[in-house]
Amino acid sequence: MIDAVINLLKPPGMTSHDAVSFVRRIYRQKRVGHSGTLDPAAAGVLPIYLGNATRLVEYGEEFDKEYRAEILFGISTDTGDDTGTVLSQKPVAPELLETLEQVVLSFEGQYEQVPPMYSALKVNGRKLYELAREGKEVERKSRTVDIRSIRLLYRQNDRAVIHVACSKGTYIRTLCEDIGTRMAMPATMALLLRTRVGPFDINQTVTVEEITENPQGALLSADIAVSHLQLSHFSEMETRLLKQGRAVTAGSESVSFIDNSMVRLYTDTDVFFGIGQYFVETGLMKPSKIFADGNEKHVVD
Repeated sequence: MIDAVINLLKPPGMTSHDAVSFVRRIYRQKRVGHSGTLDPAAAGVLPIYLGNATRLVEYGEEFDKEYRAEILFGISTDTGDDTGTVLSQKPVAPELLETLEQVVLSFEGQYEQVPPMYSALKVNGRKLYELAREGKEVERKSRTVDIRSIRLLYRQNDRAVIHVACSKGTYIRTLCEDIGTRMAMPATMALLLRTRVGPFDINQTVTVEEITENPQGALLSADIAVSHLQLSHFSEMETRLLKQGRAVTAGSESVSFIDNSMVRLYTDTDVFFGIGQYFVETGLMKPSKIFADGNEKHVVD
């Protein structure tokens, strides 16, 4: 079994599920998952996890994300992007667009965002997009999202491109619509490119074609998926005890750890073998998730 991650550049038109199916087929492996679903029409970073690395998905659930989005002013749609049915149209007033940069910058920080109907959020066990396709609309509670940074990159006529760094759970389609609302004009998202998910950057992605040509070359060490966690090294004996499910005294690297923090575990030869939890009061490291085979890659023929 291959235990690794792939930083996939998902092309537009491919669903996140399609991407997982593709990886399963190429590597002939059933245990494959992904984090951070991307809409079919969107492109960009989609982390794919193989084998035991799928056990690390949960540690990336809070990853910040970055996007580039094109906003089309003058129309609104039922989906919040240009794949949907047009709900309203309005001529774009050039004088309103003069305030665009100021309006865009006003979204930096926290704001209350209402999730779109065309989303995977569930209400009474039903996904919102399923209800939307049936012509139903239900009340959605707003939730606080954090726009870490936002800037206007380009504007021409009725289109503009923005770059957004944001917290988990931010809907860029809704952000585009909300920017339009503050400018008193309809707006929809015309294009979306995700440029970063936590440690996974678009500059280090691999394409579907590159994976097909060189499957082995696309594999990354599983610990990249938890590179945001602090790390600690252990002797051969301590490693053996941790793999047996027993706690050991944390070493000198633990001086900067906070209580209950999750930590990457490495042997003294720098081989990643799992995740532990550190407790300040006792100074102990307890195993949380252990990978018996360490971080070795397996050759793909």
